[in-house]
Amino acid sequence: MLPWFQNDAFPIYLAPMAGVTDMVFRSLCKELGADVVVTEFVSAEGIMQRDDRTRHYTDFDDAQRPLGVQLFGADGIRMGEAARKIIDWKQPDFIDINFGCPVNKVVSKNGGSSLLKDCPLLTSVARDVVKSVPIPVTAKMRIGWDAQTINAVTVAKLLEDTGIQAITVHGRTRAQGYSGLADWDVIAQVADAVKIPVIGNGDICSGADVEVRRAQTNVRGVMIGRAAMANPWVFQEAKHYLKTGKHAEPATIEQRFALMRRHCEMAIPRSTRGGEFEVIRSMRSRLMSYTRSIPAGKYLRGRFTHIGSLMELDDILADYYVHRESHMARQENGDHEEASLSEIADD
Repeated sequence: MLPWFQNDAFPIYLAPMAGVTDMVFRSLCKELGADVVVTEFVSAEGIMQRDDRTRHYTDFDDAQRPLGVQLFGADGIRMGEAARKIIDWKQPDFIDINFGCPVNKVVSKNGGSSLLKDCPLLTSVARDVVKSVPIPVTAKMRIGWDAQTINAVTVAKLLEDTGIQAITVHGRTRAQGYSGLADWDVIAQVADAVKIPVIGNGDICSGADVEVRRAQTNVRGVMIGRAAMANPWVFQEAKHYLKTGKHAEPATIEQRFALMRRHCEMAIPRSTRGGEFEVIRSMRSRLMSYTRSIPAGKYLRGRFTHIGSLMELDDILADYYVHRESHMARQENGDHEEASLSEIADD
C-alpha cells in the first residue's frame, strides 16, 4: 500500500491542472495542507524528445513529497521509457497516468479520456508503464466517455489487474467537460469494486464536502482541483473541519493579497519565458482566480486584466482598500445609485 494511505490516513490531493499546478503553486498548496501533489500532465513524447519545456514541468523539490508526475500518451512502451527518464532525473514518489483529460488536442492523439473508449489499449498502456518502472504507478480517469458509455467500474478493475496501485476518479464524463455535477454514485461504485485505494474527485470545495464524501462512500482520499485555484487554503480548511467538525475562519483579504504577491515573486525567478513583465502578464488569470469570494473582487479583476509588474500589483492592492471603503461609505449613506450591493459583494 502507498505510504500516504497507511494507518487509515485519508489524504487530500492537489489535482494536476495544466497551466496551474506548476512548481510554485504546488509549493504553496503543500504549505497550506495538501497531502499529495501531482504535476501538470506532461507528454511522454515530449520527454522522449528531451524537450526542455516539458522537462521543466516535472521539476519539484523534496518539500513537495509525496509527489507524482503525470504522463499522457497512447503508447505504453514509449510512456514506460519516458517514465524511466523522469525517474532518472527527479525520482518522484509515483508516476500517474492520465486517462481523464477531455481536451481535444490530447483526445485527438488518442490520449487522455479517449482511451476510455478502447479498454484493450488502455490496459496495455497501464501494464507497460507498470512493468517499466521501479516505483508505484497510479491512474486518473473519468467515469466514461459520455452518459451512454459510463464504464468506470470496468476500467478500474482492469487497471487494478495491471498493477496500478491507486485510482483517482473524476465524477464526470468526457462529454461533460467541467459542466454539470460530478456523479459521486459512480465514484462510490468504483470504490466498492476494487481493493486498491480510490480517490474521489469533483465538486470538492470545502471541509464539509470532504466529510460528506468520506462518510457516504468508501473512497480512501479526495482530490481538489479548481476550488484550490481560488482558495488554496481549502486544504487546511478541510483538515480543520475533519478534525473539529467546525468551519475554519476563511483567509483574510490581507492573507490573500500576501499570497498573490508571494506567488508572483516566486514565479519570476523560475520563468523560462522572459522577465517580470512576461511572468506577471502570464499570471493575470491566476490573480483573477484569487479574487473569487473577495468583496469587490470584480474591481480587482478589472485591474488585473492589464497588470504587468509587481509595482502595479502593489498599487492595485492599495487602491482596492480605497475603492472598497468608498463604496461601503456610499452604502451606509444610502446612496445605492452608484454603489449597489452587487458592487461590494463578489459577483
